[in-house]
Amino acid sequence: MTKATVVGAGNVGSNTARRIAEKDVADEVVLIDIVEGLPQGLALDLNQSAPVEGFEATVVGTNDYADTASSDVVVITAGLPRKSGMSRMDLLEKNAEIVSGVTAQIAKHSPEAVLVVVSNPLDEMTYLTSLVSGFPKERVMGMAGVLDSSRLRFFIAERLSVPPAFVEAMTLGSHGDQMVALPRHATVRGRPVPELIDDKGLADLFARTRDAGAEIVGYLKKGSAFYAPSSSAATMVDAILRDSGEVFPTCAWTTGEYGISDVYLGVPARLGISGVVEIVELELNEDESDQLKEAAEAIRSKCKELEAHRPS
Repeated sequence: MTKATVVGAGNVGSNTARRIAEKDVADEVVLIDIVEGLPQGLALDLNQSAPVEGFEATVVGTNDYADTASSDVVVITAGLPRKSGMSRMDLLEKNAEIVSGVTAQIAKHSPEAVLVVVSNPLDEMTYLTSLVSGFPKERVMGMAGVLDSSRLRFFIAERLSVPPAFVEAMTLGSHGDQMVALPRHATVRGRPVPELIDDKGLADLFARTRDAGAEIVGYLKKGSAFYAPSSSAATMVDAILRDSGEVFPTCAWTTGEYGISDVYLGVPARLGISGVVEIVELELNEDESDQLKEAAEAIRSKCKELEAHRPS
């Protein structure tokens, strides 16, 4: 029996649980939160949608980590949401304590699980989860690149008035200011995007993609994005549980790929039941390579602040 757990029953977590259930990729989907009654009520509501949506997965809501035992994959969404005017890095200390506690419980009850981190600031929380869990690095990854790439694909499609499915594009690097866009690798119906959009237009699209989360926060006033993040996380879970070997931009531990080692960084990664099966190396030009290395060093420096959370 396959089992997926989602930690955090807020908008991102509850929608991630829903999408995983509707994909029918896990027999059981556990939604856990510290708020009594919240995950139980959401789980009951989700289960009652099964006859209409046609999925067979069972959703369990709980406040007890014992109910998450023996999970194959765990998605960590727990943490404070970003508020208007708040950067991802403002969340660093606030969410470090929350994510540390969650990770310790998950590692205790599901020592063989693959962990997918969604909590922000994403790159740093993925590193912290790796520290606290002590899991092999390939079994700890972050969800960011799928989301950023989806946003970029939508913005390109909107600009060119084409269906988003016709657009292929990928972002690497960090989930934030040092996102690395790859215009040379982006296409629309097979045509290179730089042939369709000039440099200024591309720069505007990349900037909007980088700041897309803040744009949504600004509109909502209270809360942050959850439809696209939950869709992105569930897609990664689907690939892991199906052992599909599909390639997604993933916050993964580098071991020399792209000339970068010993840091969690957004790179193309092949996903399977064991986690990150392989980091795929695209052909980058000198400028793209330099940007990726700069992003890696920026993440590395911020992660040093988390060493105090390392288990003794």
